[in-house]
Amino acid sequence: MSKGSGVPLTTIHHVEADGVNVFYREAGPANAPVLLLLHGFPASSFQYRELIPRLADKYRVIAPDLPGFGFTEVPDARQYKYDFEGLAKTMLAFTDALGLKRYALYLFDYGAPTGLRMAMAHPERVTAIISQNGNAYDEGLGDAWAPIRKYWNDPSPANRETVHNAAVSFEGIKFQYEHRVANPAAVGPEAYWLDYALVSRPGNTDIQLDLFFDYQNNVKLYPKFQEYFRTSKPPLLAIWGKNDPFFIPPGAEAFKRDLPNATVQFLDTGHFALETHVEEIAVAVRELLAKNAG
Repeated sequence: MSKGSGVPLTTIHHVEADGVNVFYREAGPANAPVLLLLHGFPASSFQYRELIPRLADKYRVIAPDLPGFGFTEVPDARQYKYDFEGLAKTMLAFTDALGLKRYALYLFDYGAPTGLRMAMAHPERVTAIISQNGNAYDEGLGDAWAPIRKYWNDPSPANRETVHNAAVSFEGIKFQYEHRVANPAAVGPEAYWLDYALVSRPGNTDIQLDLFFDYQNNVKLYPKFQEYFRTSKPPLLAIWGKNDPFFIPPGAEAFKRDLPNATVQFLDTGHFALETHVEEIAVAVRELLAKNAG
């Protein structure tokens, strides 16, 4: 706890895993049930800054920065291949480095294909899944994917530049935070400015565009993710910003096809739902974990 405040203290750390110096935030009792928070594009563990203390009274909450994001450092000598298989491999090594044998997964955006690969590799470790705009179904891909699909079909310099302008530029990143948010002034500018600064570091823009190109392999894996749901039956909460142009509501509803007991909840906000609805999300997460993560 922060001294005198009653608010759990979040601390920052680094650990070597898979040849990568992984930065992570942590709060909560060391012996409490673990919740692993996996961020999305173009963010980092910073996106969980308000959620972590709201859960850390009862849970050990851990939020790493994926390679290529935030403050995780990948040595040049590592010759890291930036694809989602690689991200999942590094995150599994991260859980091993911390000795995590059982954990719930909070999956957002890129965190979904990363974390679901982890879950398929070790289904016995996963106590529950929270998917916050973390897609695993074709019908969840919105029209905003059109330029990215074009890039998949033809990775020409022109199409790569189009994706850069739409998603990796400052205006593209800001759009992801503010699009169809009832009150954009409620979204603090530090989030999208930090994201832009970090993804714009020398060499990092190409990493991001490589990951966008590799996302097509996540779509190809959707049937495997769905098979995992049917086979392992993890308790699942899909809590969704319903105005997200990238991952649209049918993607949340589709979970019930494979997990009839899944809880699906929609929030009147956009892609980065935590920026506007952290209290509602924290309540829903606590309800799921109280039943399944003890």
